[in-house]
Amino acid sequence: MKKLTIGMAVYDDAPGVWFTIQDIRDDYPELMDQIEFIVVDNNPESKHGKATKDWVERWVSNGRYIPFEKGGTAAPRNHIFEVATAPSVLCLDSHVLLGDNALPRLLSWYEQFPDALDLFHGPMIYDGLDGNMATHMNEEWRDGMFGTWGFDPRGSNPDFLPFDIRMHGLGLFSCRKDAWLGFNPKFERFGGEEGYIHEKYRTHGRKTMCLPFLRWNHCFLRPEGPKYPICNSYKLRNYLIGWKELGMNLNDPINHFRSIGMHDAEIKRIIESTGIKHELPPKEQAA
Repeated sequence: MKKLTIGMAVYDDAPGVWFTIQDIRDDYPELMDQIEFIVVDNNPESKHGKATKDWVERWVSNGRYIPFEKGGTAAPRNHIFEVATAPSVLCLDSHVLLGDNALPRLLSWYEQFPDALDLFHGPMIYDGLDGNMATHMNEEWRDGMFGTWGFDPRGSNPDFLPFDIRMHGLGLFSCRKDAWLGFNPKFERFGGEEGYIHEKYRTHGRKTMCLPFLRWNHCFLRPEGPKYPICNSYKLRNYLIGWKELGMNLNDPINHFRSIGMHDAEIKRIIESTGIKHELPPKEQAA
């Protein structure tokens, strides 16, 4: 039986899938009998999708390629947990490299805490590879997104004890398969997941934690930009749906999107599309 599922949701990123999986396989050949790879592809009929399918099925003996038609970033991540066969899951972006000993230490962590109910993250190492990192995200708005990179010195040493964090980026996160609480199934396209999923764990009496040893490096170098569609309308829609689910203040995302230029007519249209009953706050309350 596999001990860990490493899953990634992908959209037109065949090179990223290759680099992430090959880096893990090359670093830890002795662990491959304990691990399964799952690639959930949001655009399986594209050139990237077909190339990814061919490569995984030809070369990755402990891998599965799964075409997935429902768009967005939340649904395919949920699907990773649905189809995982291992008791624990590590969810990665398809362009993430793991730090030294991150994988064996994560396996040991779950052996030590087989009934853990919490959501786990690790420090994101910046590209300088000089010790600078983001151990978490701060709960603040910027440029249409909730969450800004933050640093806690307790994450600077991989041997330090785990510690609570409020939220983090979702380029890497992990939990037990049975402990996954899931993104709201109404989420569409990109946005709304950071902060929402972390608050969801807290509302269930659980924690979101940084494991200092679980280090990762995320490739933000994309000269042509992300291939998947991103727009503020869908971001706000997802925030409203998620925050309504958790009983959070809907005026916070509304006021932020006002502050970056979204007109009230568009905000009203988005609110109506969610089926949520909510009146716009007076503009003097806008952030």
